[in-house]
Amino acid sequence: MTDSAIRDTASSRATTAPDRAIPLAAAAEEGVLSEEDTPPEPRTEDSGEETLAGAYNAFADGQAPDEVIEPGRALALADFSAPALGAGERLIRMAYRFGVPGTMLTSPMGRKARPRLLATVSNPLPGSRVAGTALRAGHFLVHGAKTPIAQIEFGGAARVTPPLERMVHGFGWLADLEACAPREQAAPVAERILAAWLDANPKPPARPGKGPAWSIENAGSRELNWLIHAPLILSNTDKKWRGRILGAITETARWLDRNIHRADDKLGELAGWCGIVAAGLLLPDGRPRRLFGEAGLVRCMGDLVGDDGGLLSRSPLGQMEAIALLVKLRACYRATRRDPPDALDAMLTLLVPPLLALTHGDGSLGSWQGAWAVDADTIALLVAASGVRTRPLRDVRQWGYQRAVARKSVLQFDAAPPPLARHARHGCASTLAFELSSGGHRIVINCGGAAAAGGLVPIRLEQGLRATAAHSTLALDDANSTAILINGKIGAGVSEVDIDRRTLDGDRGTAAKGPQAGATRLEGSHNGYAARYGLIHRRILILREDGTELRGEDLLVPTGRKGKRGKVGFAIRFHLGPGIELGVSEDGQGVGMALPDGSYWQFRAGGEAEINVEESLWVDGQGRPVPTQQLVLQGLVSRGGGNFSWLLKKMG
Repeated sequence: MTDSAIRDTASSRATTAPDRAIPLAAAAEEGVLSEEDTPPEPRTEDSGEETLAGAYNAFADGQAPDEVIEPGRALALADFSAPALGAGERLIRMAYRFGVPGTMLTSPMGRKARPRLLATVSNPLPGSRVAGTALRAGHFLVHGAKTPIAQIEFGGAARVTPPLERMVHGFGWLADLEACAPREQAAPVAERILAAWLDANPKPPARPGKGPAWSIENAGSRELNWLIHAPLILSNTDKKWRGRILGAITETARWLDRNIHRADDKLGELAGWCGIVAAGLLLPDGRPRRLFGEAGLVRCMGDLVGDDGGLLSRSPLGQMEAIALLVKLRACYRATRRDPPDALDAMLTLLVPPLLALTHGDGSLGSWQGAWAVDADTIALLVAASGVRTRPLRDVRQWGYQRAVARKSVLQFDAAPPPLARHARHGCASTLAFELSSGGHRIVINCGGAAAAGGLVPIRLEQGLRATAAHSTLALDDANSTAILINGKIGAGVSEVDIDRRTLDGDRGTAAKGPQAGATRLEGSHNGYAARYGLIHRRILILREDGTELRGEDLLVPTGRKGKRGKVGFAIRFHLGPGIELGVSEDGQGVGMALPDGSYWQFRAGGEAEINVEESLWVDGQGRPVPTQQLVLQGLVSRGGGNFSWLLKKMG
């Protein structure tokens, strides 16, 4: 292949350097705006409501919508600096940071404003009607698992599964309740649950760690959701009730002010800053808190996001959560008729393209770093609410995922080390795994869903779903390429990944001859097995431009000065999408695959590796486990190395 045949080439070592960026968040209650409280009119901007209809379908077709915002990597670092302040505002922010009460800074004569909320926020992200209906029937519904409200110990003495814990103490269920019924029917349910929670948590502890209710992340999310869904919890005319709720909102904001730097990780800190800024926007005498919060948010996002817009946790679920927080925060600014910092829109522009890079042709999410296959509607609503019109990034350097589109086929490839332990939440040993879809059907997948464990996915499967064997890649001796630890953390293993991407030209005037005639070629290697077995895993994937053929080769290359004798067991796994019917060929080297849409694909293995069909599991768009199958090429390989080729081709 000559240099002229290569249209695009890239080769780099995966790194994880952060970049600067920003969010913010908050909300309110039914209109109590007086004339003196009315902030300046906001600038005019697009609502973004037509984003989904026009742009999202264009993404799936590989076309660019009108007025496309270029991918976030084109943004300058200056776009994510703290909002410019005058000398007076800088002094106010500094004084508030050192503990001077906001009332003293805004009302030097000591006149205290009465407790109230300054605006009503229109929720930009509707909840689940199904989950809301379950709440009205007396159950929390999380990832398909029902838990009676009466059995919840809101004080946190009896721990529940992590997904339920986040839902209960973060009050994300308020959006579900709002989505399922008119306010007059939903409000009594919200008040009953909130009253039980307040009875179990009458006062904040001195610092985080005293139960799940008082982690920075849950407290920040709770503050934000209380403010956004205030009409649900403050519609009661009882002055004592309203005073109790407003007191809890105010006290939580003060607690966050004091403890924000004690978050477990940067995503949790982000939620805390969002709660602080929300309170600064929507509570009286909130200007010092808002100034303090906006500056902290800028620093937090700089530590959370890489320069291509991907979170350093490499988690698409974390990416979605960050986008949702920013979208809610922008709604709070809009409700109070204030302009958000320019960095907020710039950050949304940076965050959306990497998320879209992990969507398949039907718009649903790939199963990476603990994520399940979040359905297309959820992704589409989030993108539409962001107002960002952009293309998916195909080559996300620091986030580490490569995307190749060939007509109706979409290939996703994990070409980076797992996240660092301090960033990981559901860290997976998935290096050099891939997913392939054609049209609306997934062909090769990863199991996914570790973050959903505790719903219908048993919590005991959480570590197994993070293992190398749960991903479509090669494993040696049933060992993980990176160590999987408890609580979502990871240990030693893959530290370096080399990746080379090339777009190969073919003869457009004649039928393509061979896999390198009109194709995308991805080659990656990692050192996860070098220390234990003296072998480097290298994988080559070649996707034809018509999307009908994926050729692959897995190589084990010896490393180190001393050659090692003996053999080691290997297994190359191809987890298959749901609904695929299989038929093994007579020679045992091929498998026919009938997809639900009637198309027929064939898998062929080269060499002497044995093909086995085994059971597998896939976590669907609702976080529920679905039984599937997997193809496994396995055998023994010399410590001197080996190579294994395979072909996946659409027939007819």
